Amino acid sequence: MIVRARAPLRLGLAGGGTDVSPYCDRYGGRVMNATIDRYAYAIVSPRNGRDACFHALDVGHEETHDCGGELDGTGPLQLLKGVYARVSRDFLHGERPPLSVKTFSDAPPGSGLGSSSTMVVALVQAFAEYFSLPLGEYEVAQLAYDIERNDLRLAGGKQDQYAAAFGGFNFMEFYAEGRVIVNPLRIKDWVRAELEASLVLYFTGVSRASAEIIDRQSRNIDAGDQAATEATHQLKDEAIRMKECVLKGDLRGLEATMQAGWEAKKRMASGITNPLIDRMEQVAFANGARAAKVSGAGGGGFMMFLCDPEHRIGLSRALLAEGGTTLDFHFTQQGASAWRIA
Repeated sequence: MIVRARAPLRLGLAGGGTDVSPYCDRYGGRVMNATIDRYAYAIVSPRNGRDACFHALDVGHEETHDCGGELDGTGPLQLLKGVYARVSRDFLHGERPPLSVKTFSDAPPGSGLGSSSTMVVALVQAFAEYFSLPLGEYEVAQLAYDIERNDLRLAGGKQDQYAAAFGGFNFMEFYAEGRVIVNPLRIKDWVRAELEASLVLYFTGVSRASAEIIDRQSRNIDAGDQAATEATHQLKDEAIRMKECVLKGDLRGLEATMQAGWEAKKRMASGITNPLIDRMEQVAFANGARAAKVSGAGGGGFMMFLCDPEHRIGLSRALLAEGGTTLDFHFTQQGASAWRIA
């Protein structure tokens, strides 16, 4: 039996960063995001012998480990090994079966689309299907979060795991002691279509280590940095306004909210913006953009630009002339899913 799974990548529309501890534990976080038809994939299949093989197909990394030996939780395959180890410990009484675990993604790590956390969700979903584990969306997302943040000690927030598990447009609330509430939004078809026609998704060509930026954000909040804390408060407020604008179809208000949120995010920590991002923002506004932001922690990856649909082609051409690439996409409602191949 072979199990395949996929989980959708997400666009962070507003509030990203308020889902990171210690801010969400002290003040509560709010995030608006939406998933798109670009995915992280995982494949789990049986393997002969006493070895487990881990293979990231898109980057060419492969490792084989004795099922009874030590499993190093570091390196380029730490996500694959981390999920395998945690599932074995929690659901298989510590037994590590000989398996082949493979992954690939439609977006590179550091893209700002939540690709790493989405990959963990896809892996958890694949193992849940393979071993018939009774895990719903909340359980899949929380397990993925625990593996990344607690087992592997990777810095980051909570929104990516829940976006990948649930799919669709969601307004998320984050509280102390790990409490999360996901509110799926019923978006009118014309609003979804207009957003797809108005959004330009541009890859700067620079992948970044989000953990470093997130770590700076967390340290600023922990140290009581007033400017950073006030900026994060504003970011949370913009997420609430974004939800209202999306539900009402207030596109001009949505543009203003996105831009205000981006300006607030830049004040949270150093490294969120840089000369390249500033340059792309200038080019975009000179060619019809009405709002801009980085999707994710900042520093690089994908940028999002809102414009009148009539200006989309011209805006895309101007951005492409700067050396990056654009990504066509559609919003998707389905979250993580898995299926069996006999």
